[in-house]
Amino acid sequence: MAMPVNVLDKRTIKIGFIGLGLMGSRLTRRLHAGGWKVQAWNRSAGPADQLKREGVAIAPSLAELVVGSDVVLSSLANDEAVYSVYFANQGVFSAAKRGTIILEMSTISPDLSRLLHRQACALGIHLLDMAISGSTPAVEAGTITLLAGGDQKSFDQCAPLYESIAKQWFLMGPGSSGVQMKLVVNLLLGLDMQAIAEAVSLGEHLKIDRNVMLDVLSRTTVIPPAFVGKFQKIKSGDYSPEFPLRLMSKDMDLAMRAARSSGAVLPAATAAQSILASNITANGDLDLAAITPFVIGQKANG
Repeated sequence: MAMPVNVLDKRTIKIGFIGLGLMGSRLTRRLHAGGWKVQAWNRSAGPADQLKREGVAIAPSLAELVVGSDVVLSSLANDEAVYSVYFANQGVFSAAKRGTIILEMSTISPDLSRLLHRQACALGIHLLDMAISGSTPAVEAGTITLLAGGDQKSFDQCAPLYESIAKQWFLMGPGSSGVQMKLVVNLLLGLDMQAIAEAVSLGEHLKIDRNVMLDVLSRTTVIPPAFVGKFQKIKSGDYSPEFPLRLMSKDMDLAMRAARSSGAVLPAATAAQSILASNITANGDLDLAAITPFVIGQKANG
């Protein structure tokens, strides 16, 4: 008979959140609003100062945040940021107590994720890679999907925390399975946006009324719910970021690297990766949907 799991109790558990970018700041706000005892830390002061004004406790240093937390969450930009935060002197691994639970939520390479799991195991720390599927509006609404890799007990213990930030959560398998599934999901995200951009380009070149075309496309069953909002961005030309193009390009690079190492052949993804990369300099901080005017403006050969 399975032993009952002692789930996290928000009345007593202390949460530490590392990384206050587009996703991390919103996740921290939700945890704070949900009644968790949360303190946060960010590598640059600006985002931390904003949350402090909103009543969130800000730790004076990364090490002090980790030492004072039972559960540590991190949401960082890339492999470099994650490696630095975890392995630096006075970083997460040098400060964390045995038994600390860590939810690492960044989209990183499976290789780095496996390294984090090995180091955590050696230190008696319970680490889950906990990738997020969903952009900033989904974080604000609490409707993200969580994709985890790690042990079942730690995963089950954190259920009350998931309930505060997510609509659904899945344990995909052992360590790094969550980030691997995130690459599968975001490969589809990148391909879908490329397909939408090409469909809009065809419609424009066929001289279909632009606004009618965008309205009708957004109502068809072939458009996934996550993309319906992109049509308003295309219509208005307002590409303020929900999921920045530079991060989509980074994720596509990770997916293609994983494909090469595993032997998967992804011809459509190769083309999408090239389009994203060509937009980084001009549009990297804009929303992923900003590839649409680029695709529309391409000239035919010959």
